[in-house]
Amino acid sequence: MQRLRLLYPFPEPLPLPKARGIQVVNTINALAEFDVDIDFAYVPVDSSPDPFMHYGLSKRECVHLLPLSRRLPCPFERLSVRSGALFLWRLDKWLKAANATGNGPHVILVRHLKLAHALLQRFPQLPLAYEAHEIFSEGARSAKAQQLARLEKEVLTRSAEVVVISGALGQLLQERYGITRAMTVIPSATSLPLFPIDKDWTNAHRHVIYSGSLYNWKGAQDLVAAGQWLPGYQITLIGGDPQSIQALREQAPREGAKIEFCGHLSHSEVQRRLASACIAVLPNRAGSVSAFTSPLKLFEYMASGCAIVATDLPVFHEILAKDDAIWAPSADPKALADAIRASAETPGQGERQGARVRQQVEEFTWQGRGKRLLAVLTKVAENSKMGSTTTPPTDSH
Repeated sequence: MQRLRLLYPFPEPLPLPKARGIQVVNTINALAEFDVDIDFAYVPVDSSPDPFMHYGLSKRECVHLLPLSRRLPCPFERLSVRSGALFLWRLDKWLKAANATGNGPHVILVRHLKLAHALLQRFPQLPLAYEAHEIFSEGARSAKAQQLARLEKEVLTRSAEVVVISGALGQLLQERYGITRAMTVIPSATSLPLFPIDKDWTNAHRHVIYSGSLYNWKGAQDLVAAGQWLPGYQITLIGGDPQSIQALREQAPREGAKIEFCGHLSHSEVQRRLASACIAVLPNRAGSVSAFTSPLKLFEYMASGCAIVATDLPVFHEILAKDDAIWAPSADPKALADAIRASAETPGQGERQGARVRQQVEEFTWQGRGKRLLAVLTKVAENSKMGSTTTPPTDSH
């Protein structure tokens, strides 16, 4: 088959101070390593003409940047209107022109539900692989939830392939929508650290770290509360917006661990800090997104050789074996403190655990993720060439 041509539309600004920005640019970069010809449509940020450079990556020649604004066209672009519909309008025009000249994609890869649905409606002849990272109808208001559920089921049944970030997510989607079609599990990934790993295991209690957003379901508030039972410890929290950080500062115990709030840091600085951290905490609360998440920070913790303390959620056991971490019940700050203490007081065990998960993470590099995605996308393109994927079996009950 000729060189695979992929369209990857991402209707959000890049750079993006969220984990999915890191995931998208690294996934595209990894696919490009396998000589995939990629048209990358995204919303440009004026201060950053090359979104790859922001993440410390060099854009490969086979990646073609397609910046598509969400602003009104000239002469109205100065108005403060921003709309995903304008992104879609520009993408529609580009895709029609590319198809007319024979330079259109063999396959489209999309992770945004509404965009996937729109492309399936407008270009049913083009095979689309949908990458599910969440259940969009989850937690939405009733009227909106019904609409999203309808879109979600249609996208799941009409897409040529469905990729999910965890087995738990695939199972939940199948159960919710009565779908038995196969879904390919491809978790999140990481790059191996550029910085030397240098950890002071004898003082592990002074090198406890959390990296990520501060949404309630991620459980950072439980880690902060756990500090009251950890006098002499130092806990560093990386990430979060100023409002969330201030709320946690106000909840922080007056006595106990010293807690440092770093806020948002560059990805390279996060990796540098993880390289010297000893104990990395994954305190997610049960339910909500935690039921199916595949957090980037888990793989970054592993790549940095940290001893991991995690809440005992089934989805984490898809990646970590029982002996790969010290586990604590969800939403129990005292138990979380006990688990952190158990890790700090057995530094030899923590060092061994860190070395083991660092070796295991080589299965979850961006290059490995790109290779898995390439197999899916190649199959979609080949099946489409044979005329068999534009309307896959729904297998609905």
